[in-house]
Amino acid sequence: MSKADLQRSGRGMRHAAKVLPEHARAHNRSLVLQTLFHQGAMSRADLSRETGLTRVTISDLVAELIDDGYVAERGLREVTGPGKPAILVDLDREGHRIVGLDLSGTDRFLGAVLTLDGEIVARHDAPVPADTADILEAVVELASRLVADAHAPVLGIGVGTPGVVDDHGVVLTAPNFGWTDVDLEGALRARLDLPVLVANDANAAVLAEYTFGGAADDVLVVRVGRGVGSGLLAGGQPLRGSRFAAGEIGHVTVGTDGGPVCVCGKIGCLEAWLSVPALEARLAESGADRDAILRDAGDRLGIALAPVVGALDLSEIVLSGIPDLLDGTLAQATVETLRARTLAQFHDGVQVRMTTQGEDIVLRGAAVMVLSGQLGVS
Repeated sequence: MSKADLQRSGRGMRHAAKVLPEHARAHNRSLVLQTLFHQGAMSRADLSRETGLTRVTISDLVAELIDDGYVAERGLREVTGPGKPAILVDLDREGHRIVGLDLSGTDRFLGAVLTLDGEIVARHDAPVPADTADILEAVVELASRLVADAHAPVLGIGVGTPGVVDDHGVVLTAPNFGWTDVDLEGALRARLDLPVLVANDANAAVLAEYTFGGAADDVLVVRVGRGVGSGLLAGGQPLRGSRFAAGEIGHVTVGTDGGPVCVCGKIGCLEAWLSVPALEARLAESGADRDAILRDAGDRLGIALAPVVGALDLSEIVLSGIPDLLDGTLAQATVETLRARTLAQFHDGVQVRMTTQGEDIVLRGAAVMVLSGQLGVS
């Protein structure tokens, strides 16, 4: 994959070995950054041992990365024996900022300025406009406010949005926004003149769980908010599908008992049962049995996920959304349904848990998109 392709896709990519000479420079540059990102400060000799690159190559790459502002010297290592103490180098984690946007909320768009470590140093938000015609301008305005508050060079802007997003940052469809073929990446880039990466919010969320949450190489994140979607990593690589719609489980019909009308026009879609507005509406009805409603929603989520777990041999499902709705009764019902509908010998150990990233999962995933696209780090 070329650097341009990587910037387009925003894919997580953890380098582990040298590659062919024609791709070596960009790959080895990313390999050095990846090593420092995950292991912290070390000497040039340490980097040579960890990456398998020669000391001459490491010296050249580190000098280049220092000039570019991505790596900094951190002083001398404490002397523990004879010989000259080594100079430590590390990723310059404060030297650049990343702007992240999360457009998946039911009533507010969230934005943050993040360090290269994914730590949030500033927050801004904006109400979701009642008129869908005003949504794009509201997103651009929020991004502009964040860039102005960065107080350091901005490496790029990452956006997690509901809907199906192609590899050029065009939102092909987002029914909740009334969007069809909206060039979100182009609109942001034209106004702010910065690199922009756009992905479905669940696809952004799974990157955050992978990079910052300790998830394994094979994991499915189910994002429940205004809509319902999922992001999937297999072998540490995101799966997006031939038409960029992998993970669009929200509009899978669950059950044969009819159900509520979905925003897409079908009857009984998972999203019509499980989205936050749908759940909250049913829970607010007079005489509603909270446990029964949450069990039913969890059971339907399990029905939707069972074929995925069976086909891909997943052992971990991560839920992202409001813990008061998803954790406990709903998650347990999902587990029980999954185990009842898959091969016990292999899938009885499947786990369903809440994310460790809390409400910032999409914002931090947006940061990973930029790190991956611009630096090859995930």
